[in-house]
Amino acid sequence: VQLQASGGGLVQAGGCLRLSCAASGRTFSSYAMGWFRQAPGKEREFVAAVNWSGGSTYYADSVKGRFTISRDNAKNTVYLQMNSLKPEDTAVYYCAADPMGDGVVVTTHGYDYWGQGTQVTVSS
Repeated sequence: VQLQASGGGLVQAGGCLRLSCAASGRTFSSYAMGWFRQAPGKEREFVAAVNWSGGSTYYADSVKGRFTISRDNAKNTVYLQMNSLKPEDTAVYYCAADPMGDGVVVTTHGYDYWGQGTQVTVSS
């Protein structure tokens, strides 16, 4: 499966953005999906994940209550709605797909496919 992330940009603190990740292939609806981010000089970290149906989600503590992950299987797309953005949210955001779609995975090695990343910059 191929993943294409989009929707990043420059926003002031307190603002919002919605990231999208479009997937190719007919098996998208069976995959669990995740969002990760990587800031300069730091390791890639988990942000949010959703199982194949959208019925189960999980968030990093740092974004809980501010970010929402969702998916539209009819459109082969997963979203990350980001509200109340903070400068520390600045990073390249990556979407990822896990063929074992029942649960949600919080580690990078749990995902087989990765998008190219989209830059999110939050100014103070």
